[in-house]
Amino acid sequence: MTQAPATPQSLRRRHDREIVTLAVPAFGALVAEPLFVMADSAIVGHLGTAQLAGLGVASALLTTAVSVFVFLAYATTAAVARRVGAGDLQAAIRQGMDGIWLALLLGAAVIVVVLPTAPALVGLFGASDTAAPYATTYLRISSLGIPAMLTVLAATGVLRGLQDTRTPLYVAVAGFVANAALNAGLVYGAGLGIAGSAWGTVIAQCGMAAVYLVMVVRGARRHGASLRPDAAGIRASAQAGAPLLVRTLSLRAILMIATAVAARLGDADIAAHQIILSLWSLLAFALDAIAIAGQAIIGRYLGAGDADGARAACRRMVQWGIAVGVVLGALVVVSRPVFLTLFTSDAAVQDAALPALVIVALSQPVSGIVFVLDGVLMGAGDGPYLAWAMLVTLAVFAPVAFLVPVFGGGLTALWAAMTLMMIVRMVTLWLRSRSGRWIVTGATR
Repeated sequence: MTQAPATPQSLRRRHDREIVTLAVPAFGALVAEPLFVMADSAIVGHLGTAQLAGLGVASALLTTAVSVFVFLAYATTAAVARRVGAGDLQAAIRQGMDGIWLALLLGAAVIVVVLPTAPALVGLFGASDTAAPYATTYLRISSLGIPAMLTVLAATGVLRGLQDTRTPLYVAVAGFVANAALNAGLVYGAGLGIAGSAWGTVIAQCGMAAVYLVMVVRGARRHGASLRPDAAGIRASAQAGAPLLVRTLSLRAILMIATAVAARLGDADIAAHQIILSLWSLLAFALDAIAIAGQAIIGRYLGAGDADGARAACRRMVQWGIAVGVVLGALVVVSRPVFLTLFTSDAAVQDAALPALVIVALSQPVSGIVFVLDGVLMGAGDGPYLAWAMLVTLAVFAPVAFLVPVFGGGLTALWAAMTLMMIVRMVTLWLRSRSGRWIVTGATR
């Protein structure tokens, strides 16, 4: 008996189920990641101001290093999802193993660089004489966990590509609990101070990586995929990730420029900027969860040769991005007075932040479109275009941002420039999505 064709309503409901099933656990895992730093800060903060300052410097360096390699998750998700869509689970697992081997190699290289240069890196961040020794200690020990951290990124990409975002959530929550317990025990119970916090985090990260590796190895054995490193596969993973690395570095440059400009505006403005940036990052987690769903879903549709399904899923996810952006914007407007008082009682800081928060709220629907289309194009393996689009965005944003101190407008003008940056990203991504050039079907792009 021939099945009746799917109606537009049934297709939307199917896409909605897929998006929710993947995005909600992904959001939980994304939120769990910053809790590592928060737990470390809460425990180390009771050791003293110098120790906490040292942790702040070392954490900034580590976060920057790991965020640069986030392409390990993004590129692996897209590649594995394509193989899944094509029905070749053996090749999907093999593709994931290539990403994990690349993560291990990059992690080893980072250790080789960081261990001897840790004091110089800490000095570049302007740590005080009292905080620098603690920052160096934490950085050196924590660098030993970077291979595990990068392995977690790549393995997370494997599971996302396999349409599984629940397991990364469970592992992230378990890792957070283990990290907090280990840190408390090693810092205070064993009396290791800030070194104990670093070792606790390293152990927790290695435990998370071990769980992922066990799961991937089981999957490889089940589907007959080789576990041995493959030079050609590792090179292919690196080549797929290189454009995303350019994209990430360009985005980091934009955020660094914004912070540098805010610092020139005065103490109240830089303080307000940090508060707004923390909120902006939290909102980004919610929107990024939809983008992660987009990577997995679009990759699977294209791998299955279903171009129409990919287009329909893209349209539905954009609608989700706009709707979630509207809700987030409304929440920011309603909660902004309470939100600011959580961070500061300084009237000057609050006055600087309030109008900028309104701009952030109004820009959330734009951000929703940007994050979703970013995820769609990543899922399609359209990394080179994403790299060029972000370079164009950086080229537009930088001169506008640097002119803010010249022409005035303070923090409000700076966040207007940040909104301009998001609009430029939206336009470049929308033009690409409309062109259809990102739609390349098959098990590989």
